[in-house]
Amino acid sequence: MRKLQYVLMTLAVLLMAVPAFAQTGQGGGSASLVPIGAGIGMAIAAGLCGLGQGKATASATEALARNPGARAGIQLLLVLGLAFIESLTLFTLVVIFLKAK
Repeated sequence: MRKLQYVLMTLAVLLMAVPAFAQTGQGGGSASLVPIGAGIGMAIAAGLCGLGQGKATASATEALARNPGARAGIQLLLVLGLAFIESLTLFTLVVIFLKAK
């Protein structure tokens, strides 16, 4: 598992180095890394929100298994929590669109 982690980290560094050292069209100026950073930021936000949603759903399922009579309250809090978690991803998307312009 550790070797796979090293291989993926090395691959990620090599893939980011290509646009950083590539020349742009006419002036030979440096390439903009904003789109790459925006993509990485959105990927991290979406991945972590997905993990949070999975944990929330698993906890709600376990709570329903333990106490089926509390379904209404658990369902309400689950939907509210999932909405808050998803809003974090949407806020990240908005910030990325504002910064990438």
